[in-house]
Parts: sequence; structure tokens; C-alpha cells
Amino acid sequence: MALKRSHTMMAAFSMASMTDVIFLLLIFFMVTSTFVFPTALDVTLPQSTQQTALKPTIRLYIDNELQLYTAVGDESPVPLSTDALSTWLRSKLVPDEQLSVALYADETVPYGNIVDVLNAGAEVGVKVVLATRPVSTSTVKRYL
Repeated sequence: MALKRSHTMMAAFSMASMTDVIFLLLIFFMVTSTFVFPTALDVTLPQSTQQTALKPTIRLYIDNELQLYTAVGDESPVPLSTDALSTWLRSKLVPDEQLSVALYADETVPYGNIVDVLNAGAEVGVKVVLATRPVSTSTVKRYL
């Protein structure tokens, strides 16, 4: 006498729990990652041990040929003369908002050119922050 099985095997696989896991991983990586503005210009930044939490809305670049470039948001950098910088910054001001500007100056740029850009920002009332690259711990120990 042949006995039949009363249970049949299901060939389907539920993907609902796998979708939940993938969604949670996606949220985790989005929250823990940092947003970095890609620099379109080849600028070698000086080193610094200090950091700021300020997120700039405008980026200024001074390359090793002393050419000034400006970029807003994700736009690509556009050349600009230092004389027209104050006028350009005034055009970007929005009432009741603090405008923050990051200055990416090559480490070979003379200090006077950096001061010219800082003065243009101060003239308009904009906070300009000099961007640097982090110092390694061996370099910090050498300075101390």
C-alpha cells in the first residue's frame, strides 16, 4: 500500500523580509556617509589641525596660476576676476540668510591674494572659511 504525503513543498520564496533589510541598510549608509563637494580644479590645499562644521554654499578656488574661480552648489567652477568678486558675492546674498563661502587656495598662492579674497568677503558681510586638508598625526607631533 502506497502512502501519499499530505504536505506539498512550496517552490516560492518570499522577498518581503529581504527588501526590508536592504531598505534599512540603504538608510544606514545614507545617514552615516558624509557629503563631499568634488573639486573640479587641481588645487593642493595646505594642512591644518582645525575643522569647522560649516557647510559652504559657495566655493571659491585660487589655483597655482593665481586664477580665481567660483562655483555655487554642484555647478562647475567659472573664472572670475578678483576685482569683480565683491559685486558677484553681493548678487548671491539672500535676505535673512547667512552666506558661507569656502576658499580652496593652492598652497603656493601668496598670502596677499588670499587676504584680497577675505577682504572682499568681509566687505560684503560674508563669512569666508579657508579650506585645508587634515594633518596626519606624525606631522602634528613634529610641530609640537
